[in-house]
Amino acid sequence: MSKYRILYVASEINPFLQTSEVADFVRKLPQAMQEKGMEIRILVPRFGIINERKNRLHEVVRLSGINIPVGEEEKPLIIKVASIPNAKLQVYFIDNEDYFHRKSVFHDKENRFYADNDERAIFFCKGAIETVKKLGWSPDIVHCNDWITSFIPLYLKTTYKNDPLFKNTKSVFTIYDNHFSHKFNEDIMDKVKMLDIEDKMLGSLKTADYEGFIKMGMEFSDAVIVAGENKKLDSLFKTMKQKKFDTIGKDSDYTESYYNLYNELVG
Repeated sequence: MSKYRILYVASEINPFLQTSEVADFVRKLPQAMQEKGMEIRILVPRFGIINERKNRLHEVVRLSGINIPVGEEEKPLIIKVASIPNAKLQVYFIDNEDYFHRKSVFHDKENRFYADNDERAIFFCKGAIETVKKLGWSPDIVHCNDWITSFIPLYLKTTYKNDPLFKNTKSVFTIYDNHFSHKFNEDIMDKVKMLDIEDKMLGSLKTADYEGFIKMGMEFSDAVIVAGENKKLDSLFKTMKQKKFDTIGKDSDYTESYYNLYNELVG
């Protein structure tokens, strides 16, 4: 078997932050793949709730300093890094003062969904790809986890499709039961746009809601995986039969299932 390069992109990872099952999944799977000989990188947002001092995060100056466009604005990208205790894995953190310094994740103190979570997702997705470019590291697979990563498969299939680092990259999109009811403003489609992205490519996003995010991830990824049962999205899955699509149970040995999927996609 070839030694593949796998980039994991997610909303959270243990032990730095855990608000959902994503954190445990992204902690366990990369280490399992590393033990099978894969080369791993992990990227997550540096939410303000993460204690930098306790977790020994430090800025990677050579990777920081890029400006990421989100709509009409450009926001500076800061990259930090920390090691996972008792594992030979590093985690890169995408940071920006406007988007990630608040002391919460996706909701405010009154449990209201942040109105700019769309911009935070866009910044994170664009920033993740640009960070990999700065690293000069060409992933065979980008494994996207949860709705915040939904636009990465789109960007890989459009803006970055001719970039030497990504021209052979496959993407996997894993969906979790982290539904939100918020509806974003209509300008979300303009914010998402990058080079080589036409309006018709963003049709799935017109609803500007959770399902729109999930549709985008499903439409442009090379494989779609559902973590456990998700009845709310059954109707969506039925429209995506042309995809490499599967359900991997939470209680099963999903590491072996993903290992086989990676080999099938790249091999």
